[in-house]
Amino acid sequence: MATILAIESSCDETSAAICIDGIMRSNIIATQAVHQKYGGVVPELASRAHQQNIIPVVQEAVAAAKINKKDIDAVAFTRGPGLLGSLLVGTSFAKAFALANDIHLVEVNHMQAHVLAHFIDDPKPAFPFLCLTVSGGHTQIVLVRDFFNMEIVGETNDDAAGEAFDKTAKILGLPYPGGPLIDKYAREGNPLAFPFPEPQIPGLDFSFSGLKTSILYFVRDRLKADPDFLKNNMNDVCASVQYRIITILINKLRKAAKQYGINDIAIAGGVSANSGLRAMMQEAAEKYNWSVFIPAFQYCTDNAAMIAIAGYYKYMNKDFASQDIAPLARMNF
Repeated sequence: MATILAIESSCDETSAAICIDGIMRSNIIATQAVHQKYGGVVPELASRAHQQNIIPVVQEAVAAAKINKKDIDAVAFTRGPGLLGSLLVGTSFAKAFALANDIHLVEVNHMQAHVLAHFIDDPKPAFPFLCLTVSGGHTQIVLVRDFFNMEIVGETNDDAAGEAFDKTAKILGLPYPGGPLIDKYAREGNPLAFPFPEPQIPGLDFSFSGLKTSILYFVRDRLKADPDFLKNNMNDVCASVQYRIITILINKLRKAAKQYGINDIAIAGGVSANSGLRAMMQEAAEKYNWSVFIPAFQYCTDNAAMIAIAGYYKYMNKDFASQDIAPLARMNF
C-alpha cells in the first residue's frame, strides 16, 4: 500500500491531503480571506499566509486520515504553474518533510492534477477523453490519452474564463471573488435577456477579452440612460453574461468532440463548480450523446486531493523527483 501526503500551494489555498492506495482519506483546505479587500490575490500576502497555514493544515490532514507521519511513503507537491512565492513555500516544506523522513518526493503539474481529479471518485472517464479545464488563470481543452499522456488542443488567447467572470463582477460592482456571486444572481435571472457577442476564434482556441470589453460598454451605456439599471437588472445581466461565457466553452468543446470523435467529456478547474456550466453540460450530454464527468465540488477548486491522486499514479510509475528541484511559475503541460 502506498500512502501519499500531498501539498497544494499554487495560489491562495493552502491544502494538504492523504491518499492511501488511490483512496482519499483526508483533504484539508485553508482559504485565505486576506485578499478580498484588495479585489484580487496579492502574491506576497499569499506566500506569507501559506507559511502560517502549512504546518497546521498538514497536521490536520494526517490526523483526519488516522495515520502517523511515519506511515507516509512519499510526499507529492505542486511544482507549478502558479505564484512563485506560494509554490516556494509548498515545495520547501515537501522537500524538508521528504528529507527528514527519508521518503520519496513526487512533483506534480497543477493543471494535469485538475484533469486527474476525475480519478478520485467513481464514475471515472475512459481513455481517451477530452477535458475542459477552466479556472481563474487557465482555459484549456485537453486530449487525455492516459495518465501521463495529455495534449492541449485548444486554449485561451487572452483572458481565462474565470478572469472573465471576476472582471465582469468588478464592472458590475460586485466584491471579489466575483465568479460565485455572478453564479448566485444568474440563478434568478433570464439568460437571454441581454445578448452578448460570441467571439469568432478559429480552431479550438478561446478569447474572452472582447466579451469583457462589450460588457464594459454595455454597462456604461445602460447606466448613462438609467443610473438604477444594475440595481433593477442584476439577475438578468449576470444570467446573460454567464450564459455567453458557458456557450463559448461548450461550443468549442462540441467542435473538439466532433474533431477527435470522442464522447467522454470531462470538466475540471474552479469554474467547473459553476452551477450554470454544470447544468448546460448535462443538457449537452443529452443533446450530443456525451458521457459527462464532473468532479465533486471540493475537488474542483484548488485542493491537495488532486495533487495526491496525480502523485499516487506517478509514485506507482516510480517517477520521483530529486532534492535539487525548484518550483516553476510557468510550467509546460
